[in-house]
Amino acid sequence: MTSPVSAGSAALGRLPSTSLSFPMGRDDSTTVDMAEGRKVHTVGPSNCCRCYRSLIQWTCRTVHPGFGYENILHADEEVEMPRRRDVLALVLIVLPWTLLITVWHQSPVTPQPVARKDNRRVVSRTHSNGLQPKESCIIYNSISPGAVRTEYAYGRPPPWSDLLPTIHIVTPTYTRPVQKAELTRLANTLLHVPNLHWIVVEDAPRRTPLVSRLLRSTGLNHTHLNVETPRAYRLHREPRAARVPRGTTQRNLGLRWLREAHGHSADHRGVVYFADDDNTYSLELFEEMRSTQKVSVWPVAFVGGLRYESPKINTMGKVYGWRTVFDPHRPFAIDMAGFAINLQLILSKPQAYFKLKGVKGGYQESSLLRELVTLGDLEPKADNCTKVLVWHTRTERPVLVNEGKKGFTDFSVEI
Repeated sequence: MTSPVSAGSAALGRLPSTSLSFPMGRDDSTTVDMAEGRKVHTVGPSNCCRCYRSLIQWTCRTVHPGFGYENILHADEEVEMPRRRDVLALVLIVLPWTLLITVWHQSPVTPQPVARKDNRRVVSRTHSNGLQPKESCIIYNSISPGAVRTEYAYGRPPPWSDLLPTIHIVTPTYTRPVQKAELTRLANTLLHVPNLHWIVVEDAPRRTPLVSRLLRSTGLNHTHLNVETPRAYRLHREPRAARVPRGTTQRNLGLRWLREAHGHSADHRGVVYFADDDNTYSLELFEEMRSTQKVSVWPVAFVGGLRYESPKINTMGKVYGWRTVFDPHRPFAIDMAGFAINLQLILSKPQAYFKLKGVKGGYQESSLLRELVTLGDLEPKADNCTKVLVWHTRTERPVLVNEGKKGFTDFSVEI
């Protein structure tokens, strides 16, 4: 294929073999064979392309007026193409590193608490989004020069949606060595449940600072109540079957509070669930109960001397009995952790409470439920009661024999 320069040379006649050298800058020069109209040798990069083109124009007019300037421009373009490729390669190399460094500088850095010689150093991390955790760390050096106390406060309320019914969790609790551990474990579960209201009722003459501090530190939407179980129902000399199960008075106070707080709000959608502080709960359980229309039921593990107790479900998806060994003829042979109640049903039945008198052990659940529904009204959850989503676990009672009468450890340390 004939190049434009060769075509121009053939038309105008062959020029004498003459080479012109044009200084393009401090370190570069270009040699052009005027007879062939092509570049012969180039040393160094061009620093002044405008000057180079002007010299080419002058040469064309002076050496041979008929020799086309456009022909030499083709040679000029052949010179510039490698340079363009070099610039493109440089851009492709630098651009990824620039993006990487930019992203790295914008990434969040977790603050580290560092002790200083002054009395207090605060390191905090907050997020404007209410769904994100808010954490603060405060370090005190006021105890002694060599001691550092670190306190963490976490405020992580679950996301709230007006489209979801509220789950009201009623938890009775009482003072014991493992109380804080039990409530902490339950709180860590409830932190993941949206639209949740935690009603904690202490079996005590007054609300204790331990439970109050714990509830505030969780950031959960909560109500803290207290009522002491009457002495007549706490006599340990009575046979086990005649005792009133612990927590009955506290659950009734939770029901009374709900009626007083929401008795006039007929449009409030909610579900009530009695969650003891020593059980273990799957997060899936709370989403299952949220759609309760009247009373929903499901299996509970580690109760009644069995791996689990469960309602019996027929082919129509209805409850017709109970899979249990302990007194299976009870009206509602179910554990306290095995059912949830629609709030509007509780508000519409003000007489429904857990009975204290004339009810033996294992019949507390039946004393409430038979005031609300019949067996055919129950709604099976957890895949027709084929999945276990709650476990009736118990924390082992700690052995503290080495504490002695006066106490070996410091009792001012909260456990």
